[in-house]
Amino acid sequence: MQYLESLLSRINSYFWGGPMLIVLSLFHLYFTLHTGCVQKKLLKGIRYSVTGEKADNKKTKTGTKADGEKAKTEAKKSENSSAHKVSGMMALTTTLAATLGTGNIIGVSSAIYLGGPGALFWCFLTGVFGMATSYAECFLAILHRRKNPDGSYCGGPMVVLGDQLHKKWLSRIYAGAVVFAACCMSCSTQSRAFADAAVSFGLPRIPVGIGLALLVGLVIVGGAGRIHKFCIRLVPVMGGLFLFCCVLILGKNITYLPEAIALMLRSAFSTKAVTAGTLSGAFMGALRYGVTRGLFTNEAGLGTASIAAADAETPNPQTQALISMTATFWDTVVICALTGLAILTTALAAPELIEKFSMNELTTAAFLHLSVGGPPLLNLCLMAFAFATLTGWSYFGEKATIFLVGERGIFCYKTFYIVMIFLGTILSMSFIWELTDFVNLFLAIPNLYALFLLRRDITCK
Repeated sequence: MQYLESLLSRINSYFWGGPMLIVLSLFHLYFTLHTGCVQKKLLKGIRYSVTGEKADNKKTKTGTKADGEKAKTEAKKSENSSAHKVSGMMALTTTLAATLGTGNIIGVSSAIYLGGPGALFWCFLTGVFGMATSYAECFLAILHRRKNPDGSYCGGPMVVLGDQLHKKWLSRIYAGAVVFAACCMSCSTQSRAFADAAVSFGLPRIPVGIGLALLVGLVIVGGAGRIHKFCIRLVPVMGGLFLFCCVLILGKNITYLPEAIALMLRSAFSTKAVTAGTLSGAFMGALRYGVTRGLFTNEAGLGTASIAAADAETPNPQTQALISMTATFWDTVVICALTGLAILTTALAAPELIEKFSMNELTTAAFLHLSVGGPPLLNLCLMAFAFATLTGWSYFGEKATIFLVGERGIFCYKTFYIVMIFLGTILSMSFIWELTDFVNLFLAIPNLYALFLLRRDITCK
C-alpha cells in the first residue's frame, strides 16, 4: 500500500504540478475568448437561475436553427412526461452541493498557508476564467444530451464522447471514473470531514458514521428527484450561513481589509516573499497553490457540473449553461474569496492567533476571532458542506451508473455508496487524497478532449 501511495504521489506531482494546470488554464482562457467573454453575462445567468427563462428562445438563440427546433420539440414532449421535472435552479444547486465541500474551507486555508496571501488572488482569478470552461462543458452536454423513455435526460461528457465522437471506450472510462470518484473518494473525504467536525461536539465517531450513512441514504434512496429537492433547500441555507459568518469576521477586521487586499496583490506578483502576520509567500508559490486549489474547488474542466446541467428541463443550451456557470462564481469567486479575506484580515489583526494553527486550520483561527460561537459555527458549516457534497456526488455517480449498466445497477451502487460513507469516517485519508488526484485525471482528460474537438458547437450570443 505504501508503494502504491508513493507511485500515485509521483504521478500526481508530475501531472498536477505543471502540465494539467497549464492545460486547464489554457482552456479557461480559450473559452473566455471563444465565447466573447461569457463572464459578462453573469448577472443574466443569476437572473435566469432565480426566475427561469420565459420562452426566451427568440432573444437568445443558440446553435443552428435545427437545434432550436429540436429544443422546442423536446420541451413540448417533456410537458406530457411523468418524469420528475428538474428546473435550472435545481440543477445549479445540485452542482453547488457537490462542489461546495470542505475544499472551500480547508482548501483555501492550505493555499494561503503554502502559497502566501497571493494564492488567494490566483484562486479568485481561476474562478473568474473557469466560468467560461464551465459554460462550455454545460452547453455541450445540453446540446447533445439523450432523452430517456421516461422523459428525463442523460448527458455529460460520457454521452458526448459516446454519441458525438463515437469513442465508446473513452465514454465508459469517464463514467467509470465518476462512479469510482463518487464511491471511493467523495464518500471518504467528506464523511471523514463530517465526522471530525462532529467529534468536536463530543460525539463518538462510529455512531456518527452510522447516523451519517443512514441520513444520506434516506435522501439518495428517493432517486434523482429527491436529491434535487433536497439540494435546492439545503444549499442556499448552508451557503448563506457560511457567508454570514465570513461577513461578521470581515466586519470585525474591517480596518485591516485594505491592507489585506494590498498584501494579496503584492504577494501575487512579487518575486520576494510578502508577509501577512506569520504567513508569507511569493509569486511562484502563490501561483501554484492558488491555481491548484481554485481548479480543484470549482471542478471546472472535470465535466461533472454538466451531468447535472443536462438533466434540467431548460430547452435552450445557452440559458442553462449560463445558469450552471454561476456555480463556479458562487463557489470560487465569492465563497473562496471571502474565506481567504477572513483569514488574511485575522492574520493581520491577531498574528499570535494564526501561528498556533496548522495549514488546514487557518479558517478555524479566523472563526475563533469571532466574539461568540465561532468554532461551533464553523464545524456546523463543515458538516453541512460535507453532507451536501455527499448527496450531490451520489447523484453524479447514479447518472454514471445508469449510463454504464442501466437501472439494474442502481441498487448495488447506492448500497455500496452508503457503506463507503460509514467507512470513510474511520479510514486514513492520506492514500485517499492521492487516489483522488489520480482519478481526477480520468475525468479531466476525456472531458477536455471532447471540449476541444467539439469547440465549434459552443456558441454564446
